[in-house]
Amino acid sequence: MNAFGSRIPDPESRFIMPAMPPRTRRAAIVAALAVCVITASPSALSLLYRSEWAPSRGPGLQPRQAGAGQKAEARRIVRTPGTAKGALPPPRSGTGHWPSFRGLEAAGVADGQHLPDEWNPGTGANILWRLTIPGLAHSSPIVWGDTLFVTSAISSRPDATFKPGLYGDGDASDDRSAHRWMLYAIDKRTGRIRWERLAAQGEPRNKRHIKSTYASSSPATDGRIVVAWFGSQGIHAYDFDGGLRWSVDLGRVDMGAYDLPSYEWGPASSPIVWNGLVIVQCDTQTDSFLLALSAETGATVWKTERQELPSWGTPTIVNTSAGPELITNASNFVRGYDPRTGRELWHLGGSSKITAPTPIFANGLHIVTSGRAPERPVFAVRPGARGDLTLRPGITESPSVAWSKIGRGSYMPTPLAYRGLLYVLANNGVFDAYDVITGKEIYRQRLPLVGSGYSASPVAADGKIYLSNEDGEMLVISAGATFAHLTTNSMGELLMATPALSQGVMYVRGSRTLFAIGKK
Repeated sequence: MNAFGSRIPDPESRFIMPAMPPRTRRAAIVAALAVCVITASPSALSLLYRSEWAPSRGPGLQPRQAGAGQKAEARRIVRTPGTAKGALPPPRSGTGHWPSFRGLEAAGVADGQHLPDEWNPGTGANILWRLTIPGLAHSSPIVWGDTLFVTSAISSRPDATFKPGLYGDGDASDDRSAHRWMLYAIDKRTGRIRWERLAAQGEPRNKRHIKSTYASSSPATDGRIVVAWFGSQGIHAYDFDGGLRWSVDLGRVDMGAYDLPSYEWGPASSPIVWNGLVIVQCDTQTDSFLLALSAETGATVWKTERQELPSWGTPTIVNTSAGPELITNASNFVRGYDPRTGRELWHLGGSSKITAPTPIFANGLHIVTSGRAPERPVFAVRPGARGDLTLRPGITESPSVAWSKIGRGSYMPTPLAYRGLLYVLANNGVFDAYDVITGKEIYRQRLPLVGSGYSASPVAADGKIYLSNEDGEMLVISAGATFAHLTTNSMGELLMATPALSQGVMYVRGSRTLFAIGKK
């Protein structure tokens, strides 16, 4: 229901395509499936959200593909020691940590910020500082103590760009020119760059979707090292003084359309750092795996093979009453693992064939969504489960699945759980609220400003929710059972990255500028 009590037409209702030859129809649908997380295409509503097309091999587990006429080669993982010597120091002190994509456990919540409701980059009102970041990147800023980290990929083409919006074009960018992949350490209080490091340079080893960038994965830190994953350009770990500790080359990683390997969109899943391990989820056209590296040396601690389709979500680790669990979102199965060993604990079928949102944990439940039709599920899974949790057709709950819904999952933005409610933001601006524990719908509201759509994930602080659309409008929404739009602030440039919150400041990355927003 909307604010006036009338029901919003379902934006995901069935779409009937015009008559066309099967081959043409198939190509048209596939062109609408473009995606890269935070980063990638929300895709055209008329095809992506409403289509029920599926590959001809039918339902069930979808196999990996090496590409037409190609045989998958065994992946070589090559570790190179860095130039910095000596043992890693203890974690840097400080408060206000936001250590990875969407903060601790990807929750996206940090109360006690006391942020302003209004700000204006044009006049400078409540803009504490701003910093131009060269290159293109949809990666989000992270914070540890008084240091903020961001990544970027700088093309040698001065006209390098990306294409925002709700559309169904699956094309890759034609920018295969030489790039420089960068990591920046910034004083979060002043915006001064403390150091910058060139992690890799050369021609990209994979393509990117026209809506994505070559730096779409957010960095991660534990206060000792900061890790940047640039897909086919490798994983690079630095200490807080900017010393290179190690690099790991995974080889070429090819993520794209699951049924047409020629549609290549590039990676976006971000690393996480947990208990001395750097963990990445790498689901590609040819092979899929979880990899845990030693944060100290980059050596492989464990590697777990997966039969999966390409995916773009970041894994999440939470310490539950049943022990630590690592949750991954992917097409064949949502899975739970023991992060200490990489052993699979449980798996749950029924996901979309394209998955981008990151799992979260709230009120004792793992919440996982995906937004490609026809499935578009929302799952709430209890920790401690074991084995196959897949629900039978028509069944929405079980001893291990507290509740589930179909047709309501988000395609790009990660959901937000805050003060007992679960908020799910669709790319087309439909904003849903549910009771986290029961799954009961609280409201469904179309946001007043949709524009080119929503790719960034929501964050929350002090009873308010912050939503960024691609056109650069930031909406401030009141948290709670009644939808209330408080204000809108225009940033003056495109917004694809998710903000970070730390000690009274919201750090917002635009297409050109990093902004620090707080009360002056």
